[in-house]
Amino acid sequence: MPEVPQAVAGLIRRGNQPAVVQTMRSTVAAVLSYLAAVWLSEAAVPLLAPLTTLLVVQVTLYATLTRGIRRVNAVVAGVLVAVGFSALVGLSWWSLGVLILASLTVGHLVRVNEFVPEVAISAMLVLGVSVSRVTETALDRVVETVIGAVVGLLFNVVFVPPVWTRSASESIEDLAARIKRLLQHLSSELGGHTEVEDAAARLHEARRLDHDIVEVDASLAQAEESLKLNPRVKEGLLSRVVLRTGLDTLEICAVDLRVMARTLTDLAKSRKNEPLFPPDEAAAIEEMLTHVAAAVEAFAVLITSDVSDDAETAESRLVTELSASHQARDHAAQLLLTGVQHHPRQWQLHGALLTEVDRMLDELAVENRTKRLAEELDRYTREQFHRFPRLTKVTSRLRSRRRRET
Repeated sequence: MPEVPQAVAGLIRRGNQPAVVQTMRSTVAAVLSYLAAVWLSEAAVPLLAPLTTLLVVQVTLYATLTRGIRRVNAVVAGVLVAVGFSALVGLSWWSLGVLILASLTVGHLVRVNEFVPEVAISAMLVLGVSVSRVTETALDRVVETVIGAVVGLLFNVVFVPPVWTRSASESIEDLAARIKRLLQHLSSELGGHTEVEDAAARLHEARRLDHDIVEVDASLAQAEESLKLNPRVKEGLLSRVVLRTGLDTLEICAVDLRVMARTLTDLAKSRKNEPLFPPDEAAAIEEMLTHVAAAVEAFAVLITSDVSDDAETAESRLVTELSASHQARDHAAQLLLTGVQHHPRQWQLHGALLTEVDRMLDELAVENRTKRLAEELDRYTREQFHRFPRLTKVTSRLRSRRRRET
């Protein structure tokens, strides 16, 4: 019986994934677009309208608006090129080549991005009909495209797309969990004999974190886009900056962890028939890495917490784990220094291990996180002011008025 609720929960989670939601939304929007085109246009089978809607309706409102504008621009540009060619030349192999070349060039000039081929496609379809029907076909194609784009935009305005910060937060938490597990694995192998192959496997595992970061970055980019122009979101900029700077911190921690794994691999190569560290040193380093792993987990919870109480609890835990990590680090450093004085072999690797731990702790520090948040918000404000000075001033005045009223 307990398996049934778990299966239902898994089905619900899959139903909330962006791909599933996008599939359902695109299907409904395309059908509505076809019905609107049948009603508004004179085409017998207006399939171009639902096709445009499928291309326009995106996971986020911002992407829907920008893609809709580019799609309409591409079709209009292609139609204009075709009308101009129809007045000068007919359809032959050389005129087709010139038409395609001109259409693709115009597509790049009007900056329709991924819809550059659509300019050439529209031009060829219009030019392919008889000369007497060029104007009629061109008008029908523009009308259907506009209908599809407008329906797609209205669909996302009425049925606002979800905000994907939750999926991005889960991806960040999963990344932090993988970093934590690898730190724990490294710490558990310090006191015994470690085969070079096992140490190298940990190093490869640390290198694979780069691929995980790429996937998390894509999920976060989608979440950032879902916050733009979304009426559900009040503090979209702050949410984007918190998650982005948090991912940057975890990415640096992953790099430090990779160097740490390489250091332990070099130690394993040099100490093939003995433990990596004596028992007391191994215990101290294990305690240090355990606290660092807990700090990474607390940091991920902190940057992904929506409720203030959860964030305060996570920040308190992060501060506690960072303090314990520093104490354990100082203790381990003292033992390593004493050990190196008696056995100075590979002393530089001991220092490298402590250096990477120091860098991770510095990245996770609460005061550094606050400083980065302030710098990122300030940078974004400056960029917006230089890009849209008048709009920025009006927005600032409205926000100041709301603050005074509240």
